[in-house]
Amino acid sequence: MKNTVNKGVPRKMKFHIPFTISSVEKLRKKKRIFKSFIKHKKKSKLQYYLNNTETGLTREEYLSICIKGFLFSFIILYVISTTVLAFLNVRLFYLLSLGIALVFSSFVLFSQLVYPKIYTTRKQKNIEKNLIPALEDMLVQLNSGIPLFSILVNISSADYGELSNEFKKAVRKINAGLPEIEVLEELGEKNPSIFFRRTLWQLSNGMKAGSDIAIVIKDSIKSLNEEQLIQIQNYGNKLNPLIMFYMLTSVILPALAITFLTIISSIVNLPQATSIMLYLGLFIFVVFLQIMFLGVIKSARPTLL
Repeated sequence: MKNTVNKGVPRKMKFHIPFTISSVEKLRKKKRIFKSFIKHKKKSKLQYYLNNTETGLTREEYLSICIKGFLFSFIILYVISTTVLAFLNVRLFYLLSLGIALVFSSFVLFSQLVYPKIYTTRKQKNIEKNLIPALEDMLVQLNSGIPLFSILVNISSADYGELSNEFKKAVRKINAGLPEIEVLEELGEKNPSIFFRRTLWQLSNGMKAGSDIAIVIKDSIKSLNEEQLIQIQNYGNKLNPLIMFYMLTSVILPALAITFLTIISSIVNLPQATSIMLYLGLFIFVVFLQIMFLGVIKSARPTLL
């Protein structure tokens, strides 16, 4: 169980649009040129993810920022690649520079478009990772006779990451005069974590029915522990094919490729520069696979662990 001693203000995840230097507020002021060309949609997944960032950005504003970033990166990359390729005396350098700039600026655009979803997913995982320890902490404090509001204050100032920040919002609204039940229900409706929403729903319903909150939290911990075991089992089932894929692509295939390249280079008498480039390309490919494998393992990790 984590210590509930106040360690300062809980660190809040910062929403910073990739490949941008300015803050979100400054980018919002510069986006008006493209906003009028974007079709408005009442229901949008992008708008849902933007709501979870708490920046106040609308879908049209964010798309306008992304379009501007795409055009700016395209122009900069085209100028740089054209200058470099022209200096190297490459034929049709202006067409090649156009392709290079288009590829990399498209990558910038894609990264910016998916970032709100990535941010929401990270926030959800951060909340769920700290949910069980925080509920156990609340249960101990309830059994010690501490009022629920004081417990919410303690959790909001403890080191539970985004979960503490969520409870900080609730404490702020309760201090403003709103009822605890209403605040907890509203907090659950706007949160991306299904487990956190379910916990707050059980807590608010228990308060409405006048139930013992300690029993409600104990039941929530029990159901979350059961879900945690299920996630661990599913995680183990996912690891088996991933390990086989890793052994095949990162161990067996590179070893066979090195043997094949060694034999071919000696038979065909490849130039030394070509052989070095082939081995270097194989090395970069293996490193890329290693990084990709680590990313897949990290993304597949259970959220309640």
